[in-house]
Amino acid sequence: MMKIGVLTSGGDSPGMNAAVRAVVRFGIARGMKVYGIYRGYEGLIDGELEELDRRAVGDILQRGGTMLKTARSERFMTEAGRRKAVTTIETFGLDAIVVIGGNGSFAGALELSRLGVNVMCIPGTIDNDLGYTESTIGFDTAVNTVLDAITRIRDTSSSHERTTVVEVMGRHCGDIALYAGIAGGAEAVLLPEVDRDVNSVCRKIIEGCNQGKQHSIIIKAEGYPMDSQELVKEISERTGRSVRLVVLSYLQRGGSPTLQDRMLATRCGDKAIELLDAGLTNKAIGLVDGKVLGFNLKEALAETQDFDRHLYEYVDVLSR
Repeated sequence: MMKIGVLTSGGDSPGMNAAVRAVVRFGIARGMKVYGIYRGYEGLIDGELEELDRRAVGDILQRGGTMLKTARSERFMTEAGRRKAVTTIETFGLDAIVVIGGNGSFAGALELSRLGVNVMCIPGTIDNDLGYTESTIGFDTAVNTVLDAITRIRDTSSSHERTTVVEVMGRHCGDIALYAGIAGGAEAVLLPEVDRDVNSVCRKIIEGCNQGKQHSIIIKAEGYPMDSQELVKEISERTGRSVRLVVLSYLQRGGSPTLQDRMLATRCGDKAIELLDAGLTNKAIGLVDGKVLGFNLKEALAETQDFDRHLYEYVDVLSR
């Protein structure tokens, strides 16, 4: 009987629980024993493992966060820490580890594979910054959370005839800001991938005022190379408008996952178990052209994210 472990690592994302549920139930359906590893790689080092049955993952599909908890492990970044993790895997007799997380978690799984551990990776991150897959688990929910916030902010912004800068997550990848900006009707979107001059944003605001616009929304990804408070001050001084800053921060990580994230998580969990049952390992599960597939882990991590310049151009065209 194959014995596997499943862990969630790095920042939590809505849909991680759905992925854990899928791994456990599809695994058991194929005759496997599935162990939950608590607190990510940190828990793997410390041996925080528990065998999970079908009931253990009941009533978690709709919950945000992760029932297995998560942690960023400094110890796992060392050779000694990784070898201790391997010792735990050998002690429990695990044949493979399923890792649910982002690029840092995948990099950790790759290091385990180099030490002889069979791994399978499922993309769980709101940032959508893994280049090999079209979408990551949690991204859709995060964007919808931002959209809901923008709708509420717009009501107040309109009532007070002000400009509001909304800072969203995205240190290296601006997809949350871009998609929320387009779907939320923002006047401008500031991303780490685009070197956009603040002057052009201010000009857009002034031109909008001259055309009768009473308010404006600016979406800024946290990775845009200008401090948010400084940006607010700059826009206020250049436009003469009342400008406010709203930082959504960890609000974007919480909440019940959307249909899209629940389905993606479930399909990825199924594919991970299917590949393990077929004797395949060291894969990154991803979505391409509507199909959930397994990719070579090392090659998947090396895949760069292609910025959609055409999509970015939507913002200026639609907000005129």
